[in-house]
Amino acid sequence: MTTMHSIPFSLRDARRVRVGFIGTGKRGQSLINDLLACPGAELIAVADAREDALGELRASLNAKMQQQPAYFCGPDAWRALLEMDLDLVCIATSWDTHVPMATAAMLAGKHVAVEVPAAQTVAGCWQLVETSEHTRRHCVMLENCCYGYWEMLVKRMVHAGLLGTITHAECAYIHDLRHLLLQDEHGHGRATWRRQGLIQRNGNLYPTHGLGPVAQCLRIGDDDRFDYMVSMSGREASLSEYRDRHVPAGDPRRDEVYRNGDLNVSLIRTRLGRTIVLQHSLVSPRPYDRIFLLSGTRGAFRDYPPRLYLDAENDAGENWVDAATLPGRAQWEDTEWVAHGEEALKQGGHGGMDFIMMRRLIETMRAGAQPDMDVYDAADWSVPGPLSELSAANRSQPVDFPDFRRAQS
Repeated sequence: MTTMHSIPFSLRDARRVRVGFIGTGKRGQSLINDLLACPGAELIAVADAREDALGELRASLNAKMQQQPAYFCGPDAWRALLEMDLDLVCIATSWDTHVPMATAAMLAGKHVAVEVPAAQTVAGCWQLVETSEHTRRHCVMLENCCYGYWEMLVKRMVHAGLLGTITHAECAYIHDLRHLLLQDEHGHGRATWRRQGLIQRNGNLYPTHGLGPVAQCLRIGDDDRFDYMVSMSGREASLSEYRDRHVPAGDPRRDEVYRNGDLNVSLIRTRLGRTIVLQHSLVSPRPYDRIFLLSGTRGAFRDYPPRLYLDAENDAGENWVDAATLPGRAQWEDTEWVAHGEEALKQGGHGGMDFIMMRRLIETMRAGAQPDMDVYDAADWSVPGPLSELSAANRSQPVDFPDFRRAQS
């Protein structure tokens, strides 16, 4: 069985990475802006089902590029993009399209970078893994949160043993999107794909932003693996009450029934016996929070705001210490942020993490190196979505993680 765990990227010409982009909405345009700032990256083609999105992108690129990319417009226009001579296809579309588009791109001989989550079903995760192995093309999930300043710094701390043996972690995606969720799809009177998820599903719909950085700190896939999980969703109230306050009577949205609970809480146990609490909420009126807690035998780190507790430095008693004031913090800063942090902050994109992510992807491709995140990571971090639905629907019964790395030691 061919696995992708140790296979490097392969390019015909290491001086350039020829890129095609599927999806040119707000997210796609932001990523394209980061891509254009990466040395060696060439935007060859873009595709979108909507003419207005392509028109907006074209107006932006006119001021940035002398040679314009090829533009493809229409519901299936992305298939024509796959016929072009490309090294990498980036996919920034709705969740339900990720698997078919990524699969088709790999079968067309392209490496793939796909937005999160990579898949919404267990079968979809397996499809990505098996297609990547069959084609020997990488499928990298664009998990930007793995490239945040603190996430990369803390990963270095953890791997150096500063917090001792890690026994527990907590992570989340808590983001109040009620105003965005109630928008309809481009004026067509249909629920957006994100709101459709809340109508049709009940679980953790968006696990990767919180779980990805924790998984990297715990070396999931190398030293440890996810073993099983349990999940529970509470009642739904926040979105429906918000809708009733802001949407007039008679609007079709007033008849919608939302299945997804306000908060989903999942508990993952790894094969080494470590525990991970994973939370999800898109509708709770709370400040944005990914938690990002690593707890070990010598100390702990927790974000939002970033703070640290070290057992050996007990002058603070039982109080957290502001991580930004930590003496010697510079020794733990990731080299990507040291070298490119200033440019990343100028680019913007979630505090610079988007640029670091894109630059790192292009750099590894040009160097013929292995990707930071492979298709097995994409599957491992995405599959808690459907597993949480299964557990929550069965009174929080434990469900096993699929062993996507079944052919690896």
